[in-house]
Amino acid sequence: MLKIENLHVYYGGIHALQSISLQVPEGKIISLLGANGAGKSTTLRTIMGIVKPSEGRIEFLGESLVGLKSFQVVMKGIALAPEGRRVFTNLTVTENLALGAYIRSEKAQIREDIEEIYSLFPRLKEREKQSAGTLSGGEQQMLALGRALMSKPKLLMIDEPSLGLAPVLSQGVLSKLKELNQTRGQTILLIEQNARAALSIADYAYILETGIVKLEGPAAELASDDAVRRTYLGIH
Repeated sequence: MLKIENLHVYYGGIHALQSISLQVPEGKIISLLGANGAGKSTTLRTIMGIVKPSEGRIEFLGESLVGLKSFQVVMKGIALAPEGRRVFTNLTVTENLALGAYIRSEKAQIREDIEEIYSLFPRLKEREKQSAGTLSGGEQQMLALGRALMSKPKLLMIDEPSLGLAPVLSQGVLSKLKELNQTRGQTILLIEQNARAALSIADYAYILETGIVKLEGPAAELASDDAVRRTYLGIH
């Protein structure tokens, strides 16, 4: 579905991505792992058109995304739930979800889809009239995911969904992503700080180090490789 080849990105004098190549097949969960500063978020921001590559190809369903503006990338079928959730704190839960459908015009269907998000995240239904700023961190993360899903993306990209959450809430969010993948066939590109949890739900993973893909492989194989666990994942 998504194919990246030889991607280079510079931030001033910093070579943030160095010849990154990766693929996201339809219907799979692909995880990007690595320490802070490895280039994971930069990769997602480049796909979304927020950051411009100096070299390389980004193709989605056979079409190039390079040079497109972010809203055009969304219209192609990609949505990003960004790090830090970035909900609109002064708007209600329902208003936040409606904004996720800003590229769509069919109002009746949008209302139905909001109800579907509420069935997916019942806690949001309980909070539908509350301003998003009054929600807990876990509820805001659910809202960020729901808002991204409202654009009906073919590819859902998620940046650090468990950041700042208690372990039980973190596990709940990741379980929900696995459920989305299994029940709706949702294709997901995931950045997650909890490498063990990410590998437990992913089909395939790429490990980035200072802007370079150091390792890649089936998630189960990476999770069981002792050298990988010690060197890259901090799991002993």
